[in-house]
Amino acid sequence: MRKNVRVGIWGYGAMGKGIANMLLKKKGVTVVGVCDVDEHLVGKGFLDFLSVESDHENHCIVSDVDALLHQAPMDVMIIATDSFTKKTFSKIVTVIEHGVNVISTAEEMAFPMANEPELSQEIDGLAKKNQVTVLGTGINPGFIMDLLVLALTGCMEEVQHIEAERVNSLSPFGPTVMEEQGVGISLETYHQRMEAGTLAGHVGFKESVHMIASGLGVKLSHFEQQMKPIVSNTNRKSKYGEVQPGHLAGIDMSAQGHVSGKSFISMKHPQQIEPEVEGTATGDYIRLRGIPNISMSINPEIDGGIGTIAMCVNMIPHVINATPGLKTMLDLPVPRAILGDMRNMLE
Repeated sequence: MRKNVRVGIWGYGAMGKGIANMLLKKKGVTVVGVCDVDEHLVGKGFLDFLSVESDHENHCIVSDVDALLHQAPMDVMIIATDSFTKKTFSKIVTVIEHGVNVISTAEEMAFPMANEPELSQEIDGLAKKNQVTVLGTGINPGFIMDLLVLALTGCMEEVQHIEAERVNSLSPFGPTVMEEQGVGISLETYHQRMEAGTLAGHVGFKESVHMIASGLGVKLSHFEQQMKPIVSNTNRKSKYGEVQPGHLAGIDMSAQGHVSGKSFISMKHPQQIEPEVEGTATGDYIRLRGIPNISMSINPEIDGGIGTIAMCVNMIPHVINATPGLKTMLDLPVPRAILGDMRNMLE
């Protein structure tokens, strides 16, 4: 029998803890180390922050990733720290240079060539040089508004227009996402940050639109996106966010991808914490116009936290099996749950 798949986790926030929690329930896989810079975490056992009971070795969380990579041989490092390719780039390079495969939760890494073509080429070259694979994935981008859309087009003769809509809750996500979405800020601060260009909103529209276009073999002539605030009328509170009446509960985003000057891809994505408090029902919707027309509805939404965690864990064997280089979800097998021993999925 093969040795267990060895996984490291870099970033022990909401997603990192969730990934560890899920890995501990799987067969044939071992968490060999956890890295984070939070002084409230460093030096403590990673199991101390989880809800699952386990006889797994309770590794101490460390702040020095180089030391971790030297001391704990691993097959894959899951990096759950940043949303942007520029910010996570140096982390990815560090792991690559230790000869370890990478799965990143950074939204831009789902299709990094859309926003950072030069960094993408550099990552691809370094990964091939070191014989490892790099993948960015998550629930969205990575699945709902791009890969699932493409899968549905597989049963169509013609595709004339694509509309993807995700109405979801931000409540499962940690401080990084809360800050990007402006959760809890005043309208005045919203306008100030919009003017300064420091409010990200949803990160990933550009990546999803370009992934769809690439998958269908069409060339985008133009991409644009819009943002507007979702103002709360009530007090709202999640684990990582709190909102007073009159302040932002989240951001309503939309985007369009044009082909030959005409709208071809349309995306809508209002996100907020505790949407049910004010009667907003969550859901995922895909509407494809062509031959035949296709309409898909998932109610309520696929949970963003669970979905991102599961995508990262379920793609581990496919990343290990892949040829070296920078990959997207277009390049790897269809994601699916791993119910048996993870080692049996390795080639």
